[in-house]
Amino acid sequence: MGMKVYFPGNKKVYADFNGFTVQTDQPVYGGGDGTAPAPFEVFLASLATCAGIYVKGFCDSRGISAEGITLEQDIDYDRARGRISKITLDIKVPESFPTQYYDALVRSASQCAVKKTLQDPPEFEIKTVLNN
Repeated sequence: MGMKVYFPGNKKVYADFNGFTVQTDQPVYGGGDGTAPAPFEVFLASLATCAGIYVKGFCDSRGISAEGITLEQDIDYDRARGRISKITLDIKVPESFPTQYYDALVRSASQCAVKKTLQDPPEFEIKTVLNN
């Protein structure tokens, strides 16, 4: 998947791909305009929404309504190391959700491709090239 990233002004950074534009900005306290999530926030949202699509797929494949199901993600931040040390994802289900599927729902959410990529990270190649 090709992606074009560009800078529309101030601290905004946009990415165009597959006919969509993901807009990011920095918060006001970071010198931005606060008009969009910061890139790291988009990354965190990709983790939660990826797990969410697996939860939805699990429910759809079993004819279980996903109505009333929410996912809540929290992070523990290690200030000494300057990075996240733990991500917790709670799948909140209504009382009507069949209890026999609780563990399977967790296994389903754990199949998230974003999470799997973090667990076995790709090689990065970053280089500067002329913009012709």
